[in-house]
Amino acid sequence: MPRPLHVLPPAATAARDGLPPADVADFERLAHAVLSAPSSALGPVLRAQLPGGAGIRWLASAGLSPTARADRLGSDQWLSLFGCWRSAGRAPSGGPGGRRGGGRPSTHGHAPGAMAVPRWM
Repeated sequence: MPRPLHVLPPAATAARDGLPPADVADFERLAHAVLSAPSSALGPVLRAQLPGGAGIRWLASAGLSPTARADRLGSDQWLSLFGCWRSAGRAPSGGPGGRRGGGRPSTHGHAPGAMAVPRWM
């Protein structure tokens, strides 16, 4: 059974209603990702949604603290956040197709396909 989506706050709904129909689905995707994050503070939430320091830069340009809450944003702030999200692109996910290099490459401590040298050699 799918999880129910959050009901958008009135300011987010007003911002969404002012967008062209082609942008509505993307706006709702961003709004639901921001509102359903386990942390209520915008700093960590935007770090997950925007690449690099774009989220922190947006918070500073909007005059908001990283501890500000998403449900307190005004409609102009939602539109500004959506514009930042669209221009910066979403942060890459670690899922299939979006996998990035780095980190530990395998569970046995060697590169994929590489094997340890046998002890008897």
